[in-house]
Amino acid sequence: MYRSATMAVLFVVLAAGLSWGAAAPPAGSSPATASDPNALDKVLQNLEARANELKSYQVSMDYVFKQPLLESQQRRTGVLYYAKFDKESFLRIDFNTLQQDEEKQQAYKQQYIFDGVWLLEVDHQLQTATRRQLAEPNQPLDALSLASKHLPVLGFSQVEDLRRQFDIELVAAPQADANAPQHLHLKVKPDSVYKDDYVTLDFWIDKKIGLPSRVEAVTPEEDVYEIKLTDPKVNAPLERKLFAADIPRNFSVEVIPRAKRAEGQPPR
Repeated sequence: MYRSATMAVLFVVLAAGLSWGAAAPPAGSSPATASDPNALDKVLQNLEARANELKSYQVSMDYVFKQPLLESQQRRTGVLYYAKFDKESFLRIDFNTLQQDEEKQQAYKQQYIFDGVWLLEVDHQLQTATRRQLAEPNQPLDALSLASKHLPVLGFSQVEDLRRQFDIELVAAPQADANAPQHLHLKVKPDSVYKDDYVTLDFWIDKKIGLPSRVEAVTPEEDVYEIKLTDPKVNAPLERKLFAADIPRNFSVEVIPRAKRAEGQPPR
């Protein structure tokens, strides 16, 4: 249960943080509004058209996982980093705090680093490190491709694929506010590849910067993921050494090759 929960955290946060492609419409184009019959197509086309411009990304996260049936809630805060160097891409997520239910927030350091082949998870409280092989060395995965296997990454998932998997709605803003975020509501179709993982997904896109400021996902078990993204930095320089693994010597290390992982359930 612990492993599946931590993998779910990773993929939801990754997909939310990297769904950046909803950049502002190109100069001269009209803004998309829910009353416009072509509004949804405009938003999705803008997402797809601008996604390839992403070279690096850094954003602060406030992540909440709710289990209403158990009356339980967990909140984490941290930072996500993503960068491309030549043909390689790297991801790093640093969680720095943890709050369980109404308890006091505490420092809790947990890191994820993905280099295209290996996913490293380091838990500084448990003093453990786990390296999972997710791809073959000669066939590395981009972090965006890794995320899209578990959650649609807006702007990096093809529009046709999104429409096959979801009923998509551009939700009208509660008030006539030109600066209100664009709200995309995705309802999972009965035959969707995501049907066992999610019921609905909601993305709120900040019109000024073309980035998601909030993401919510609801599972068939009625669990809820809520992610708020702040202080984004797009295509700002990030040093390659930021993505280097540094495991303290006294930590226990588990290595899970791809063949061994394939014998059980795939990571979620």
